Amino acid sequence: MTDLQAIVDSVYSDLSGRIGEGKLADYIPELATVDPKQFGIAMITVDGKVHVAGDAETNFSIQSISKVFTLTLALGKIGDGLWKRVGREPSGNAFNSIVQLEQEKGKPRNPFINAGAIAVADVVLAGHQPREAIGEIVQFIRHVADDETIAIDENVARSETQTGYRNIALANFMRAFGNLNHPVEHVLGVYFHHCAIAMSCRQLAHAGLYLASAGRNPLNGGSVVSPGRARRINALMLMCGHYDGSGDFAYRVGLPGKSGVGGGILAVAPGKASIAVWSPGLNENGNSLLGSAALELLAQRTGWSVFGQ
Repeated sequence: MTDLQAIVDSVYSDLSGRIGEGKLADYIPELATVDPKQFGIAMITVDGKVHVAGDAETNFSIQSISKVFTLTLALGKIGDGLWKRVGREPSGNAFNSIVQLEQEKGKPRNPFINAGAIAVADVVLAGHQPREAIGEIVQFIRHVADDETIAIDENVARSETQTGYRNIALANFMRAFGNLNHPVEHVLGVYFHHCAIAMSCRQLAHAGLYLASAGRNPLNGGSVVSPGRARRINALMLMCGHYDGSGDFAYRVGLPGKSGVGGGILAVAPGKASIAVWSPGLNENGNSLLGSAALELLAQRTGWSVFGQ
């Protein structure tokens, strides 16, 4: 039997000399203050075994990884009707591109670029006040992570709200094209706050287990989404989860994944495990430099890939 803890330890050991590499997301002032010399790995298998290394218990801003959970909620609310407002194709452009949004008449290319996630937040907001929608998102993540301590980092939320001019522009573009139903400031309030949720690698790996287990929480048997929906969310993560670095991630790692500019990545090995890695330094595409390297080594050493051994 494969010794997964030994693999996790070996990956951490092999990359520990590179801790601190990459560039912080300094366009969000609060993220620019994070100590770059941190690196954590957490793997939770579908039978509940936990394997961790490094800073796996340290909270960090999950940023765009939260879009996996808001997408899950939006699909639960309106199902495939979501795809009338958001596409399902890789963007090939930066995550905050405004040019593509204008060319495509206010319909974002996929739910994981910023514009797409703003449209998803608009869906989650339906029938709620912003505070209620934010509460629903936090409660859902607490539920799938089985951890009531998960919360929003209000300093990060404030920092994003004060500097998120490009996201404000994206939201106004979509509103102009009729693809937002609520006031821009309400939608962005939901968006900025769910991006500011703070979690550890262990919590995040636990939260992603339903995607590794055909839509069910394997630890308590509860259904989160249908197997078909879990499969489709995984497909979108594989194609679009790393912005314009998604193809390279699929090539190197071969697992569905979603990154965030806080330096975290959630990856899913269907039927096997949920994996979260974190190191704040980013590569040129805005994905964790060390986290991406760690997942490549983990995929090699476990033999896990959606494309075969």
